[in-house]
Amino acid sequence: MMENDGFETWKYENTLVDTSDEDTDMVNNPAHYNQQGIECIEAIAAATEKGFQYYLQGNIMKYLWRYRYKNGVEDLRKAQWYLELLIEIYEDEN
Repeated sequence: MMENDGFETWKYENTLVDTSDEDTDMVNNPAHYNQQGIECIEAIAAATEKGFQYYLQGNIMKYLWRYRYKNGVEDLRKAQWYLELLIEIYEDEN
């Protein structure tokens, strides 16, 4: 994390959830979330500042809510990805 005008910003790293058994990594590195060299998650972190943790919490809840009805294990891995990121950020702040 880097200090930026009184709040911490987070730098995207796509190595949190092991999905090595999948051909296309739709959890750690979905191509549709990186346009013109900008990761969507970094733009959201910058735009939400201190609210970024709430954004992560909302995504965790969303993927846990829908995994039985939509993408199964892939959604559980996405929830895990967001949870591990939230833990990392929370630990860095405390």
